[in-house]
Order: sequence, then structure tokens, then C-alpha cells
Amino acid sequence: MSGVPRLVIAAPSSGSGKTTVATGLMAAFAGRGLAVSPHKAGPDYIDPGYHALATGRPGRNLDAFMCGPELVAPLFAHGAAGCDLAVVEGVMGLYDGAAGRGELASTAQVAKLLRAPVVLVVDASSQSRSVAALVHGFASFDPHVRLGGVILNKVGSDRHEAMLREALEEAGTPVLGVLRRAPQVSAPSRHLGLVPVAERRADAVASVAALAEQVRAGCDLEALLALARSAPPLACAVWSPKQALAGARGRTAVDPTAPADGSAAAAAAAADRTPGSGAVPGRRPVVAVAGGAAFTFSYAEHAELLTAAGAEVVTFDPLRDEQLPEHTAGLVVGGGFPEVYAPELSANEPLRRAVADFAAAGGPIAAECAGLLYLARSLDGKPMCGVLDAEARMSQRLTLGYREAVAVSDSSLAAAGTRLRGHEFHRTVIEPGAGETPAWGFTHPERRVEGFVRQGVHASYLHTHWAAEPSVARRFVASAAARP
Repeated sequence: MSGVPRLVIAAPSSGSGKTTVATGLMAAFAGRGLAVSPHKAGPDYIDPGYHALATGRPGRNLDAFMCGPELVAPLFAHGAAGCDLAVVEGVMGLYDGAAGRGELASTAQVAKLLRAPVVLVVDASSQSRSVAALVHGFASFDPHVRLGGVILNKVGSDRHEAMLREALEEAGTPVLGVLRRAPQVSAPSRHLGLVPVAERRADAVASVAALAEQVRAGCDLEALLALARSAPPLACAVWSPKQALAGARGRTAVDPTAPADGSAAAAAAAADRTPGSGAVPGRRPVVAVAGGAAFTFSYAEHAELLTAAGAEVVTFDPLRDEQLPEHTAGLVVGGGFPEVYAPELSANEPLRRAVADFAAAGGPIAAECAGLLYLARSLDGKPMCGVLDAEARMSQRLTLGYREAVAVSDSSLAAAGTRLRGHEFHRTVIEPGAGETPAWGFTHPERRVEGFVRQGVHASYLHTHWAAEPSVARRFVASAAARP
């Protein structure tokens, strides 16, 4: 049972100001001394970075496509445990979800699963009385979605505000805030959306502080808090990485004698049984996770699952660190923007060589998207790690969308036949797109193979959320603990 007060910040469409309002609200409430739990509907990695900056807590994603509707409330309860308030930023328009799947993965579905009131952020810059018709349509489209009020964004003047308020008063919809146009607090964007916090931290801190001040000045925080507290208790199990691993369906094939309970003792036992293991006998195997400005895409639950499966998770920065962390037994290189930092990544030749040597020795590597590019021979002509016999480059074409995938072959990450849902989000291409042993076979929306499996390496464009299939974390840690 979770009784955490909660709000879902939604909008009629993308570009209405959800991130501005959600981040500003998080920072404003945190500034009042409340423990605020930040969440993002959908797979986006960048917005949660700003949420974390605003609240001092990890930004967590709630994705009903990748994790299944049944995990939305438990993952929310896990992230929000002990907090005074939770704010969930929506994705796209309120009722937009996975293409061709009805409400699946929409903000509306997340709001219903959380029994949370919705605040609609409306870009009012080009309308007046019509705003009432727009809001009425969103309020009445699904009677199970509770629209608690609106925040008007990009309002031009006092007269404009008066007209908007009058129209919404006639429609019976509370106005919970009015924000004027303020371009000085907007975050810069580029080919995949906002520039991540890690790349502009000082400026991002100032932007979030400005957002908090704008929201404090323009929104009725007491009314918004009262609305959040009106959410009924949420009856659900609280997700736990340890319990998720205990119930994981997948198989651990690299070390079939290792216990499957996901405990630290299991990984340590695997290391003790394996002469010459990369892990130090009697201690947790070190799983090095790439971070820094070039590799900012990660779900908080991944590190939690790796830790619960018995690993010692150590973050390193491929832009700065010239060696892998001491005693590295497994390597995770997630998503990010290596294309922006290709010269700097290439210039760090000692680390590139260390990664190549680790792969050549059979070390387990899980690489997603940016990690895939980093393992290639080159990226935009700049030498990379050379682990994969492939070349990567920027493209004009955006590849974006949910995918359904099945593991084509056994790897350090997944047993053959493991099914996962994920998403692609990139403006790069890699040639060839798949190795002799592909990582995944996509079954929807198109049928093709993708990615590379070679010795301990599993590299792919596909972003996945390991909470949906915790066996991949258990399998990867067992691979790290048992590596020769």
C-alpha cells in the first residue's frame, strides 16, 4: 500500500511545456523542504536527469510498454517510498501511447494505474476562449482519467490571462497556475532532444533554480499539493530488486552451478570456484558502468539489480579515466552521446585499448546504443575500441520507436529465446547492422536481426529496462563472477 501524494503532469501534445512545469514543480516543492520523488512516463533518459537535479533523488521511468502495466505501480512505490510527494512527468500528449496499441504506455494509462490526478499543461500562446473546448475534450475523453486542473503556459499578457481564466471558469476547470513566456529558462536542445544535465551542469543548476522561481510565482502550490494529497491509497506490491531477482524467469547459463537467488554470496561463491577469475575471491565482482558526459543514459533500477545480484557497481568516465576500474569483471556501456564526444573518446587511447583487451579476454560486456558505437572500429572516422568489426557514423534519419525482441543466441546478458521489449532512439547507423551472431531478432513492428554477440560481448542499439526481465542482471553478474 502506497499513500504517497502524487500528481501527473500531462499536456495535449509534445512541446506544451511539461518538462518546464514538472521540473519547476519538483524544485519548488523540494525547496520547501519536501522529499519529492521524480518520475517520467515513457523511456526518455534526459528529462529524469533534470528531475534528479531538482529533487536530489534519482529520476525514475514508468514505462508500461517495456516493463508491462503490472509493474508501473510497484516501480513507482519503490521509487517514492518515504517521500512526501511524487511528481510524474508525462510523455507526448495525454492519450498518446505505443503506436497501434491503444492507450498502452500513454500518460493516461500511467495516471490510471497510479490512481493519480492529472494536471494538464496547455500552451495558450495562440488561443483564448478555445482553451475551454480543448480542455473539455481532454477531460471527457476518458472518464477514468481524473483531470484536476490546468496550468496555462506561454501566456502573453494580463488581458490574455483574464480571457483564458474566464473561459475555463465557464467550463468548470480549475486554473492551478499561469506561466508567462520565459525563454531565458529553457534548456538547449540538439538532435535527440534536451542537452543532458551532465554536459551543462552549472547552467542546468541555474536553469532549474529559475524554473522553480517561475513556478513559485505563477502556480498555486498549496492547491497543487492538496490535489496530490487527494489521490487515494495505491494498493500494490513495492518492487524490490532482491525479490525481483528471486522470481526472475530467465536462466543463468555461463555458470550453471551458481545459486539463482541473486545474493552477493552467490556471486562470491562463483568467483571462489573459478581459478583465475576476474573477480577477487571472497568479494563481490566489480561491474564497471560507463558514465560521464558521453554516457548519460541509464535506468536507476539497472544498478540496483546488479548490486542485488551480487556485483559491486563502480562508475567510470571514458572521457577522463585511462583504465577500467580495478578488478573489473564485467563492463556495462549504456546510452548517451558518443557522437558528440567522438574526438575526446578517440583520444583516450589507453582506455580504448583496455576495453579491447578486456573483450579479447572474454570479459562480459553489455553495450546499448552509445555503447555499441564505442565498441565499433570507428565513429565518424574517429578510432574507437575496435571490439566489433563495424563502422558507425551520424545519419540524417531519426530511428525512434518501441520494439519487441527475442535473443537470437546465448550471451553474457540473455539466454537464447529471452523476450524483451525495448526502444530505439538514435541518429546514427552502424555498418553492418548485425554480426554473424546477432544480439536480437525484432518481431514487431518489423522483422529483422540486429546487434552483435561475440565471446562475452552483447552489443545492440536496443535500450531495455531490466526490471522487466531481472534474469539478465543475474546472468550478467554470474558471467562476471565466473569469467576465466
